[in-house]
Amino acid sequence: MAAKTERTFIAIKPDGVQRGLVGEIIKRFEQRGFRLVAAKFMQPTEALCKEHYIDLKDMPFYAGLVKYMSNGPVLAMVWEGLSVVKIGRLMLGETNPIDSKPGTIRGDLCIEVGRNLIHGSDSVASATKEVALWFKPEELVSYTSCAQPWLYE
Repeated sequence: MAAKTERTFIAIKPDGVQRGLVGEIIKRFEQRGFRLVAAKFMQPTEALCKEHYIDLKDMPFYAGLVKYMSNGPVLAMVWEGLSVVKIGRLMLGETNPIDSKPGTIRGDLCIEVGRNLIHGSDSVASATKEVALWFKPEELVSYTSCAQPWLYE
């Protein structure tokens, strides 16, 4: 299983933290069988948020997004598991909650795109970049979960 394992970056945004949804979101990833390998509760700097969203710098909402993300606490996390990037994105739902299906985090818990609760890496390459941006290598924990034989063949 280790050769197939990948990591993704997931961040609960300020609206998710302020609304008390941290536990619910973590619960969904744990229940799916993914393993939390790093977590950091923090208020990100404007510089960190600018770098994180650099690919959106030409979009009209970029400045507001950076201000919003750096204006409140965020729970930055790294999750590990088989196809965690793809499955994680499915669990999140569409960027615009109105397009998200019931059962997804955004479909169940939010209404407006500007307050869509959570960020998740959209590819393995993005995940690698985002994990390195938010975490030092020594902050990532490697361990074998006792549930692993119950999750993977």
